Amino acid sequence: MSIDPFSLTGPILRLFPPEIAHAITIQGLRLGLAGNNIQPDDAILNISRFGLAFSNPVGLAAGFDKNAEVSEAALKLGFGFAEFGTVTPRPQPGNPKPRIFRIPTHRAVINRLGFNNQGLEAAALRVEALRAGRKSPLGVVGGNIGRNKDSTDAVADYVIGAARLSPLVDYLTVNVSSPNTPGLRALQSRRALTELLSAVQKARRVPVPVLVKIAPDLTEVDLEDIVQAVTETEIAGIIISNTTIERPTNLPPHLAKEAGGLSGPPLFAPSTLMLQRVYRLTRGTVPLIGVGGIANSDDAYRKIRAGASLIQLYTALIFQGPGLIARIKSGLANRLRADGFSHVEDAIGIDAA
Repeated sequence: MSIDPFSLTGPILRLFPPEIAHAITIQGLRLGLAGNNIQPDDAILNISRFGLAFSNPVGLAAGFDKNAEVSEAALKLGFGFAEFGTVTPRPQPGNPKPRIFRIPTHRAVINRLGFNNQGLEAAALRVEALRAGRKSPLGVVGGNIGRNKDSTDAVADYVIGAARLSPLVDYLTVNVSSPNTPGLRALQSRRALTELLSAVQKARRVPVPVLVKIAPDLTEVDLEDIVQAVTETEIAGIIISNTTIERPTNLPPHLAKEAGGLSGPPLFAPSTLMLQRVYRLTRGTVPLIGVGGIANSDDAYRKIRAGASLIQLYTALIFQGPGLIARIKSGLANRLRADGFSHVEDAIGIDAA
């Protein structure tokens, strides 16, 4: 019986403050210490969306690889796609520390990082080097773009990001849903979002798909406005959802009072409910990526049945390590077959109909 290395390294990493543990993890991936777990994926998991082929629907969510340092390493862990960022036009340090708080009792995290990153150009140069060094792509790489905190023209920031990254990535994500940049979520209103998405579409130097990532803390009217904006601008897909500013009543009080976005299992139910709502509003015509609280293959399967064509995770890796990726893929394939499906495509949205 093989031993998961994370059973040894995980407890050691959690002895460090969260940001230091994360920096150690990124450095380990950069050095290739996680190895190469690339194997052909079960054909039942292969799927194509917005003109891209995914060997499996399990992706790395934005936030883990903010500066595009380990996209290839993430794909070697077995992800079907990896999304880096959020990157902003200019480097910025983010919010004051401490700004990440683990909640071990719930395997959850609160963060108020505030788009800390090395800036657009640093990320772009790394992706250029990755593309130049590849004989063939290992998987799909997406770039998540945002605005600088002190920017006076939010649309201009996204335009800069789209123009620079569009020739380098397989898709772009417009992040208007982080709770940690003042005024950012106001961009989800119909008028503002339509203007923004139209500008991003026009700014692309290469017509890569554009997706938009939304918050879980939205009303039905908000969702209707977003769907209308997405339809009018012909955006390729919607990512549902970012972290939540809501706090379940059973969180430890000293942590619940911390400002920022909550991720992990407490986010699963509200984000999955929103996923179903958007699937119904779009009548399944817009590909959706389900994010929020996925910690096992059952969660992944429920997201797909709720309307997700693809899924992403991040927080669960902090508590379970990279072995989780293979477990989710294997379990998902087994669940699809047990329910009589011959392909992951067949299960999308069946609980949202």
